[in-house]
Amino acid sequence: MTATQSADRQTTVPQDIRVGVIGVGRMGADHVERISRRIKGARVSVISDYLRETAEKVSAAAPGSRVVDTPEEVISAEDVDAVLIASPGQFHRDQVLAAIAAGKPVLCEKPLAMNPSDAYDVVLAEHGTGRAYVSLGFMRRFDAGYGQLKDALDAGELGAPLILNCKHRNADVLPGFTNVHMVYDSAVHEIDAISFFLEEPVVSVQTLTPRSTENAPEGLSDPMLLLFRTASGTLVTDELYVNTRSGYEVRTELVGSQGSATIGQESGLVSTQLPGGRWGGAVPADFRPRFLDAYDAEVQAWIAAVADGTNVAVRSATAWDGYAAAAVCEAAEQSLSADGAVEITLRERPS
Repeated sequence: MTATQSADRQTTVPQDIRVGVIGVGRMGADHVERISRRIKGARVSVISDYLRETAEKVSAAAPGSRVVDTPEEVISAEDVDAVLIASPGQFHRDQVLAAIAAGKPVLCEKPLAMNPSDAYDVVLAEHGTGRAYVSLGFMRRFDAGYGQLKDALDAGELGAPLILNCKHRNADVLPGFTNVHMVYDSAVHEIDAISFFLEEPVVSVQTLTPRSTENAPEGLSDPMLLLFRTASGTLVTDELYVNTRSGYEVRTELVGSQGSATIGQESGLVSTQLPGGRWGGAVPADFRPRFLDAYDAEVQAWIAAVADGTNVAVRSATAWDGYAAAAVCEAAEQSLSADGAVEITLRERPS
């Protein structure tokens, strides 16, 4: 090989996508560890957190990364090709808008914004560039079971979807968790699942509150049932129970005109070893082990999309999905004190 050929080869070798991470609390630190150890084609280059000592600690485990003081420095850094946002939700709108303005793809943990108006600002800003930049971190879209159910629906195997039954259970929640958190922190995942599976808008939501478990703190309605209706008339139930004292469970059943299918009932190890055999597994303590593979798949798909210039993976939630979720969440919050269902009207979707 000549020197010229060698130089040409070096210039065509794909370079790792350099990811800047904003916010390295529990979720952000998980993402830094994920990119540093399990994701191909990427590395963490710049980190910021409002607690610099936290950022320094996380950076020490991400070879080649450096720490800066502000999110703005992450977004504008020359050694950042794409931005991952895991800061508190109230900062997401402005940070995503800054990434769009800088022309850098962004993967933002939910929510996209704290209200539908702010989320729609992001939709319009992205649309104004003529390119896709925003992926939203609804990781369940990359869960194997979710993918199988989506494929079955798309193939017409279950016929027309009639009812979607969802269950979302936690062992416990942090102090200060309220009914509003039930909507914005828990139900939001099932709200996005409606968009993912059914690909149509929610037109109304009603909240029902049975008697609460003795495990719930004062003032929290737990369990809670949300009833959604979509534009075509499909009904969606979402049972939320966040103080089960048992573990983390997510189940989904789709009842169609030609059959039904259920995901999330992993049986664990099945053994025929004598005497008697065994059947069963462990219930994970929280969402991280349950959706570890989904998080990995989500970030890997995002990196691949950034590398090929599309920026947003095929099954990823988009800025529009984030806006739709915010609009439904706002209506669900209103339904906590409403008598009956609350109607939802979405603004015009840019073509």
